[in-house]
Amino acid sequence: METGTLVAITASVHYVLQAGTMVRALSRPGRDPASRLAWVLVILAIPALGVALYLLLGEVSPGRRRALKLRDTRASLPVSPPGLGRVDPPDRGRAAFARAEAVNGFATLPGNAARLMGDSDDAVSALIADIDAARESVHVLVYIWLDDGNGQRLMQAMARAARRGVACRAMVDGLGSRKLPRSSHWREMQAAGVKTGIAFDTSWAFARLALGRVDIRNHRKLFVIDGRIAHIGSQNCADAAFLPKAKFAPWVDIMLRVEGPVAWQQQALFVADWMGQGGDDIAAMLDEAPDAMPDGFPALVFGTGPDLSPGAVPDVVGLLLASARREVVISTPYFVPTAGLAEQLRATAIRGVSVTLIVPARNDSRMVGWASRSSWPGLLQAGVVLREFTPGLLHAKTLTVDGQLSLVGSANLDRRSFELNFENSLLIADEAVTATIRARQSDYAAEAPAVSAESVANWSLPHRLLCNIAAMISPVL
Repeated sequence: METGTLVAITASVHYVLQAGTMVRALSRPGRDPASRLAWVLVILAIPALGVALYLLLGEVSPGRRRALKLRDTRASLPVSPPGLGRVDPPDRGRAAFARAEAVNGFATLPGNAARLMGDSDDAVSALIADIDAARESVHVLVYIWLDDGNGQRLMQAMARAARRGVACRAMVDGLGSRKLPRSSHWREMQAAGVKTGIAFDTSWAFARLALGRVDIRNHRKLFVIDGRIAHIGSQNCADAAFLPKAKFAPWVDIMLRVEGPVAWQQQALFVADWMGQGGDDIAAMLDEAPDAMPDGFPALVFGTGPDLSPGAVPDVVGLLLASARREVVISTPYFVPTAGLAEQLRATAIRGVSVTLIVPARNDSRMVGWASRSSWPGLLQAGVVLREFTPGLLHAKTLTVDGQLSLVGSANLDRRSFELNFENSLLIADEAVTATIRARQSDYAAEAPAVSAESVANWSLPHRLLCNIAAMISPVL
């Protein structure tokens, strides 16, 4: 075959693949316009490699077989605890609660109680105390579990519980905790009788590329003891020193110890993930639910994911912003909002609500840090107060509205949490609990100097370009 003919055939094949890939990028449901545009530019601008990048990173399925297993498992499980009915949330939060209810089919439940933990060590100690008091079951699913001080303390506590006959199950994410299953402490925990699992195992990752996207992660932090106590927040099973990224330490987290019917919802998320990832059938654990407490508050746990209403987190946050009349305070380690959420933040501040956003001064992800700052000029112009937390990496994901509503959990305000990660969140309608979270936010703010509009205006041209380019390609990443 002549060289000219071979080149022509190769070019034709490339153009056909390029066109087909663009059609797929443009037609994939659930993708926002910015993401579509970013992918079209990548496919066109980088010959051949752009097509390959899309095939590797452009879809959000973990693989057809995995996706079907997860979907079928969820469909087989109940969405309401036995003997408990839905309660109407307060008028102020009705829209946000309704949107969150639509994710899993869970209902807002009455009769819950919560206590805010102290620092990371206190949170882990409280969790261990509950594990040591467990009588029936201990379930843990976490993104990062390190073989460090707190990580080992938790493994030892679960081993103790298993030895005295408590049914213990521990699942970790295949990427976030990739080293732990090879550790001696993990094997000792297994030998004690703890059943273990890996969510989205990364073994043979390159071989799995043809089956689905390999960087979809289970980012949830699920801790449930005896089906009636849940620990909910941002804490991984690790020390605050967080040795893999020690230069950004300490990691500053927030955790709530929650009792009441919403613990059943947290348990339901664990059961679905455990069984959907190949664990034994534990659906019967959802046949009982904690009683509602007479003086408890209404709350709702919801679990999002790439196949579970991927726009739910920004939707719920946007509706909470829309409900605000006086004040909104947000803390998040990773802030790469959708265009709609950024506009909602600006609109909330423009209509006179005090909006404060607290983020780390130094981010362990440079790309996220740059992309985050691209939105700052517009936010500052609208009147949003931006604060940079300096003592470490502020990892707490919190949102409070008017001292009445609060949102905590594992989800960041970035596109990965919105579209790729499996996350869990707790929505609360209670002034007392919200007040404790708001006080913790004040502690963060006290160590987070405000960003001035003047300092942002004086950014160098290269820095502005870097931030804007990072934001432009964030839908691709």
